[in-house]
Amino acid sequence: MAEILAIETPALGDRSYLAHDGETAVVIDPQRDYDRVLALAERAGVRITHVAETHIHNDYVTGGLALSREAGAAYLVNAADPVRFGREPVTDGDAIDIGPATRLRVLATPGHTFTHLSYVLEADGEVAGVFTGGSLLFGTTGRPDLLGPASTPALARAQHASARRLARELPGTARIFPTHGFGSFCAATQAQASSSTIGQERRSNAVLTMGEGAYVRALLAGLDAYPAYYAHMGPANLAGPGGADLSLPQQAAPEEIRRRIAAGEWVVDLRDRVAFASGFVPGAVCFSLDGSFAPYLGWVLPWGTPVTLLGETADEVAEAQRELARIGIDRLAGAATGQPRDWSGGQPLASLRLATFSDLARAGGRRVVLDVRRDLEWADGHVDGALHIPFSDLPGRLTDIPEGEIWVYCRTGYRAVVAASILAAAGRQVVSIDDEFDHAHDAGLTLMRPGRELQERPR
Repeated sequence: MAEILAIETPALGDRSYLAHDGETAVVIDPQRDYDRVLALAERAGVRITHVAETHIHNDYVTGGLALSREAGAAYLVNAADPVRFGREPVTDGDAIDIGPATRLRVLATPGHTFTHLSYVLEADGEVAGVFTGGSLLFGTTGRPDLLGPASTPALARAQHASARRLARELPGTARIFPTHGFGSFCAATQAQASSSTIGQERRSNAVLTMGEGAYVRALLAGLDAYPAYYAHMGPANLAGPGGADLSLPQQAAPEEIRRRIAAGEWVVDLRDRVAFASGFVPGAVCFSLDGSFAPYLGWVLPWGTPVTLLGETADEVAEAQRELARIGIDRLAGAATGQPRDWSGGQPLASLRLATFSDLARAGGRRVVLDVRRDLEWADGHVDGALHIPFSDLPGRLTDIPEGEIWVYCRTGYRAVVAASILAAAGRQVVSIDDEFDHAHDAGLTLMRPGRELQERPR
């Protein structure tokens, strides 16, 4: 009898897994902070003998190599992946014994990457589940465009074929255990379920209900931008990353914080956006821990820029440090805890006005309305007359924004306050709309799709 335990990483939208028979265990797609995996194995009273990767990851730095070395476990990686470290190479059709009655069977499932693998877990001769990585997800599939536009059409067709292979070769009762789909930008769309089986996916997943041509067209039409930091994850994972260094960063005094801001470094305020808006160190940017903190910071931060964290407590700083280590931001310049007055050394604080879409509808005078959502969000409906600059492009496009007070909005308010803090640091007068975009129509604002007025509230 096999037990499969999930290790959630909600901030990245991913899951890792520990599967065991009561004595020995295999870990699938571990995150870099694998201390969580070791703790889970210890609680279960099992020994990790194998660590397996479904693919070379693009959304996080793997902990697989470091975990396998610490645990003394075999590290299963596709033989075709050009890695620069020792591993146990596996390929389609291989079977690896995990315990006396459990084994992994390897299936090639290209689509998310060319060398993507799925692992079928068999216990006592029966299929206990399949680890599908970025192939077949709950109600969707992994996106096929992360290796570049030249490869995307071929990978999209391969994704269709791979999902159908899984559906064809595995029983309908087989549970699926994907790595992506819980908020990760590696998924084509996001899962609406917390569990599923091959049989359920046969009935409802578009990749299994649509022909190849229709599926590929729909898949490619729905793809939008993904975080810029992804470009650095594949090379790091091929090189063989070490584990996360979670030692406390150096404490930064107020004068050091001011110096770092003046030097163009990033000082990141971790408090929620309401607290940030009420008073912050001038030049600091707001990335609160209540959203997709690491993906959004990694998306907009110029790669390699030193980062200093400001948090009310040491636990907040430690949580942020852990999340950043998962995406390869290792060497923090410093950190400080307490309140904004502590960080500013008594110097005057800045503040930011928060507003609603109703406030925007009533606002008069000269103003600029800035939409910082992604392209597909903009195309699905936007405020009439708004300027569109995705928040990830904002640092390089500040000069594209006309003079005047800027009212900035997104879908929920998280990206809006990020953008507003960047604009405030650049000396602009800005208002951050802390409101759901679904409220814009009822607030009396005219919504548009490209070329026409939108009569109904956008989905």
